[in-house]
Amino acid sequence: MPARRTILVVDDAPLMRELGALFLGRAGRVLTAANGEEALAVTRLEGPELIVADVGMPGFDGAALCQAIKADPIYGTTKIVLLAVTDAERERAVRAGADDVLPKPLDRVILLDTARRLLSEAPRGLPRIPLAQPAQMRTQRAAWDGLARNLSRGGVFVESTRLVEPWSEVEFEMRLPETHDRLASVAQVIWTRDARPRHTPGMGLRFLALDRRTERALSEWVEERTPHHRLEANR
Repeated sequence: MPARRTILVVDDAPLMRELGALFLGRAGRVLTAANGEEALAVTRLEGPELIVADVGMPGFDGAALCQAIKADPIYGTTKIVLLAVTDAERERAVRAGADDVLPKPLDRVILLDTARRLLSEAPRGLPRIPLAQPAQMRTQRAAWDGLARNLSRGGVFVESTRLVEPWSEVEFEMRLPETHDRLASVAQVIWTRDARPRHTPGMGLRFLALDRRTERALSEWVEERTPHHRLEANR
């Protein structure tokens, strides 16, 4: 039998630590910490494979913890999920380099599914849904159209003849197919693909600033189109 993975839950609220530990108990051995400093010490002692931390802790919070661990030469590959309440917290979590960002209050099924995905031997990315949806992008100097080709909770690949340098930021907007919801966010360019035979040029974008309503609508849209998503999470 393979060894159980170690998960560290970090939150300054005792109830949230208990809930996180309860929800994740089926995914591995769960440790807890009450703040970022304690979590950093536990990480260096126990070497958890996954950390789930609240962004909104006082002092050394989840975003700062994430940045410190991702910059560590030994523990930098640790998977980190950050929990955010506000739009500003979510943006800080994404910019800190979190592997995933989930909203609070916690959803047991989504949290457990996320943990299992990140702890798998070959970690899977966020579920991506193929589509062909017109999209608009803007910078301070230009505005242009593209075609969104696959979409996840965290980002989108958009075909575009105009490419922006990686790590630049653009304003992205599109309508979620089969809904009346508009998806609008500041997005960071993670990678670009030049035109080549059999490939259309485009960019991989990571959403930085989704408001709560849009984040919820996007999560529900992706979840409804991901085969067996909730069934697998309940196993």
